[in-house]
Amino acid sequence: MKMTDSINKLAHKFSTLPGVGAKTAMRYAYAVIGMSEADVEEFCKAMLDVKHNVRYCEKCGNFTESDVCDICRKRPSDVICVVTYPKDVAAMEKSHSFHGVYHVLHGTISPLEGRGADDIRVKELLARLDGVKEVILATNPDVEGEATAMYIARLIKPLGIKVTRLAQGISMGSDIEYADEVTLSRALESRVEL
Repeated sequence: MKMTDSINKLAHKFSTLPGVGAKTAMRYAYAVIGMSEADVEEFCKAMLDVKHNVRYCEKCGNFTESDVCDICRKRPSDVICVVTYPKDVAAMEKSHSFHGVYHVLHGTISPLEGRGADDIRVKELLARLDGVKEVILATNPDVEGEATAMYIARLIKPLGIKVTRLAQGISMGSDIEYADEVTLSRALESRVEL
């Protein structure tokens, strides 16, 4: 069945979103067709509101609708958790376990992709370290995340600030037999006394 140009165009736009394949994009397009005009207008307005109102926090680089985000405004800043993207802040906040502030790098060091330390927010992090007791490096445990964490640690450790890395290992509910060698190695290194 041949789709109309309008449906194909809308589905194509949805397919440009991360994680949205062709079938899902088409389902989204069909869902829009089934919505009332008022709902479609609200949907479009919500997207435009996000585009016009959301910006990066001047201090940490997280998403906010004001100059400084609520986290930076309300929490003590003596412990900074360094993450790669704003979505990582959202993930950390779901745990309700961290009560300090964040610093969002907006990327990692990746020589293969032509991204160096000057392309991410390392200088901004270094400028925030006055009065900081600990920096927690919470970049992803992949090659780029590890390289970025090591680079930042080498810059901060000589300043006398405690630098820690999130523990890595076997996920809760998984089977040891399916864990790869690096994960098992990290789990052993990060073991705790009971």
